[in-house]
Amino acid sequence: MKILVTGTAGFIGFYVAQRLLEAGHEVVGLDSINDYYDVRLKYARLKETGIAKEEIEAGKLIQSKKYPEYRFIRLNLEERTIIEKLFAEEKFDRVCHLAAQAGVRYSIENPHAYIDSNIVGFINILECCRHNKIEHLVYASSSSVYGMNEKVPFSEDDRVDYPVSLYAATKKANELMAHTYSHLYQLPTTGFRFFTVYGPWGRPDMAPMLFAKSIEEGKTIKVFNNGNLSRDFTYIDDIVEGLIRIMDHIPAKEDEHPCYRILNIGNSQPVQLMDFIRTLETETGKKAVLEMYPMQKGDVYQTYADTSKLEKLTAYKPQVNLKDGIKSFIEWRKKFKPE
Repeated sequence: MKILVTGTAGFIGFYVAQRLLEAGHEVVGLDSINDYYDVRLKYARLKETGIAKEEIEAGKLIQSKKYPEYRFIRLNLEERTIIEKLFAEEKFDRVCHLAAQAGVRYSIENPHAYIDSNIVGFINILECCRHNKIEHLVYASSSSVYGMNEKVPFSEDDRVDYPVSLYAATKKANELMAHTYSHLYQLPTTGFRFFTVYGPWGRPDMAPMLFAKSIEEGKTIKVFNNGNLSRDFTYIDDIVEGLIRIMDHIPAKEDEHPCYRILNIGNSQPVQLMDFIRTLETETGKKAVLEMYPMQKGDVYQTYADTSKLEKLTAYKPQVNLKDGIKSFIEWRKKFKPE
């Protein structure tokens, strides 16, 4: 199959593209390579997939030197005309849409970036999928849509009407937009609510990378809500496994229900933030210097995924425990020195 994967200079997209290529698919990767975080990490990920920085030009497809069936294009999701041209010429079978403006706290500082990428960009993807008869659109939502939900574990059937960040609001909007297109145009869509993904090549703005860097350098770690937070930390390999499995499970129209699906994907074993820090201390062999802060705007107290629907569909079961995941993550840091 020919599959478009957006966000392939990003953390999850980088892994998904490689897995699809190793499975024998043809992949076109797309990314804007914006400077939300250090672009050197994004270019390093692309280099791992055979895409050389010096060959990248905006709007131009680049052939990978590592994978014969992989090409990459630098493109903003808001550039509707070019996106439409790409779909029309390449005739994709399926789309895995992982590109977005990420980050909860940054959405407070720069709200327009989230509307441009996550709303305008997503409608462009939906329209192109609709007009080009895409078999299945798999896209990234987020566990942040659950807001301050106190019922655990979080279920896809819970109400998610009260987001506490603009980032979460854009992801909820994506789910509603996808439902509309599934209903009106019978476009099969599956949205994944990701739960705190970590591992090698991870984002530098997320807690695992920030904490590891600070511990290694003997710098202070900012711990919000005095450490009384828990997260459903999920290793990247488990996330990618679930994504790959669901691509072949295309939702069908049932009676009055459209071919639309929302799924949680996480580890289903929330970890206290302080336990996560202690595991980092063990694997780095260094003690963390902690500085306690009150709750941060836009943050939530806990995340905890009920993944029973995904498990029923695909037999998905996370395989990597926290200790092994952190060990692999720290080994990668020592080898690649990402900063």
